[in-house]
Amino acid sequence: MSLHHEHHVSSSAALRDFVIGMSDGLTVPFALAAGLSGAIDASSLVVTAGIAEIAAGSIAMGLGGYLAAKTEKEHYETEHKRELQEVELLPKVEAKEVADILTNFGVPDAELPVVVSAICAHPEKWVDFMMRFELGLERPDPRRLFQSPLIIGSAYAVGGLVPLLPYMINASAAKALPLSIIVSLIALVAFGAFKGYFTGQRVIRSALQTALIGSLAAAAAFVIAKCVS
Repeated sequence: MSLHHEHHVSSSAALRDFVIGMSDGLTVPFALAAGLSGAIDASSLVVTAGIAEIAAGSIAMGLGGYLAAKTEKEHYETEHKRELQEVELLPKVEAKEVADILTNFGVPDAELPVVVSAICAHPEKWVDFMMRFELGLERPDPRRLFQSPLIIGSAYAVGGLVPLLPYMINASAAKALPLSIIVSLIALVAFGAFKGYFTGQRVIRSALQTALIGSLAAAAAFVIAKCVS
């Protein structure tokens, strides 16, 4: 007898944070470095501006992640409190809503009273049921308040250093630019493939799409800097 194995791709909150931070980290400093290379030929200035942007971007992205996690937590707590009050004050109305939800899931009418009674017998689980299946809300992990900004900010910083590496070892920005493009494209393709694999997308398509977006951003910045200078 052969065992059946199901393969599912899961996209966790931590993975989403990493993707958000890394995608912006690879793209924005890459575009900035390319744009500055079109206006100046001193790698030291490109590196200085790039590091300043990475620091500011990491803080801003991390703060955004913290505020998003905090808002999600506060929203859940508000809705949970409201739902708890409705269960206490309007139990018949809420029980009817439970029955409607179960009916949509295909529970036979003859079995509804038993299932509804079992759910309503435990107020906390009843509220959790309503939160998930009526409002579509999952209880947020409290660790997200600290993990989300840390992951997003760190991923942004790591990604941002990639396009700057050639400028750190080459004094001429004009000579460092081609190397930066090559290194950044490799990183974008690798990151795109990684993102595609872990989010269930087509790996090649995700890799090419990520590289294309980063390339267009860098090209636009370079052209604008050339025109302005």
